[in-house]
Amino acid sequence: MLILGIESSCDETAAAVLQDGQKLLSNVIASQIRIHEKYGGVVPEIASRKHVEVIVPVILEALEKAGVTLESIGGIAVTRGPGLVGSLLVGLSAAKALAMARNIPFVGVNHLEGHVASAFLADEKPAFPFVALVVSGGHTNIYVVQDFDRMRLVGQTRDDAAGEAFDKAAKLLDIGYPGGVVIDRLAKSGNPEALSFPRSMKDSLEFSFSGVKTALLTYMKKRQSPPLPEEIPDIAASYQEAIVDVLVDKTLRAAEMQAIGQVAVVGGVAANSRLRARFQEDAWKRGIRVFIPPPVFCTDNAAMIAVVGHHALARGRRDPFDLNALSRWPVDTL
Repeated sequence: MLILGIESSCDETAAAVLQDGQKLLSNVIASQIRIHEKYGGVVPEIASRKHVEVIVPVILEALEKAGVTLESIGGIAVTRGPGLVGSLLVGLSAAKALAMARNIPFVGVNHLEGHVASAFLADEKPAFPFVALVVSGGHTNIYVVQDFDRMRLVGQTRDDAAGEAFDKAAKLLDIGYPGGVVIDRLAKSGNPEALSFPRSMKDSLEFSFSGVKTALLTYMKKRQSPPLPEEIPDIAASYQEAIVDVLVDKTLRAAEMQAIGQVAVVGGVAANSRLRARFQEDAWKRGIRVFIPPPVFCTDNAAMIAVVGHHALARGRRDPFDLNALSRWPVDTL
């Protein structure tokens, strides 16, 4: 079966065509970074309007690159939530319209389930069960994953997500947007031990990144003058290391507590080069296999939505046309 995947939960408009749940024929992503960077973050109203402009061209491009027509599509998978409701409704409406016009089934997919499924888009794939860290601008969660639709939450952030902490730090340092990408780049030439930032909730699988963010704010206020350009890499590297330390340690500890020898690291922050390196190093020392998708599948994309959709449709699931978008949709309540 050919599945058309559609993703529009935030500021990326994406479509993909997946064959038989494994062979990716196309994966098209239209980014809005250039539009939102002058605001230092995503503006929901602008994001939804841009989705309206590009959703049809993106879908048509995905079909063209896959070398297929809409008539050959057997089912549609679309992100239902969590995310920005205005953005979600654009993708959801497009999916409903196409499904109704073609008289084919469609399913609404949980965005977090999609990120976990992105681990299956890499050459080396985990086997169930495994522990998954979903780490992005909006989420920092640890799950025990039993199947594509069976996940149990074992740890989550109490305040800011890791990606949000990166973005806020970049805004505070006035170094550009998106924050995680800029900090990753600058940190490569910095000393991660130059400054001491807190590692919160060490004895728990819960996360808290408000403390490291506040520590950076306090440091900046005490300076009384902006950092010199040559000082920025050290600040970025030290701040990044504090976040990476916590993400790696807690995730691997969760795997050990569950007696599971496999870990998947997914979501936008999983593209961070230091996080990827540390997971590979530390997991090897603990005898745990780690799976991290290529960066293109870490950020929001429709291929991961198509993977979840394929398995849902194969189980016989069909969603009604009155299905609504959800701004919040915890995975472990499914």
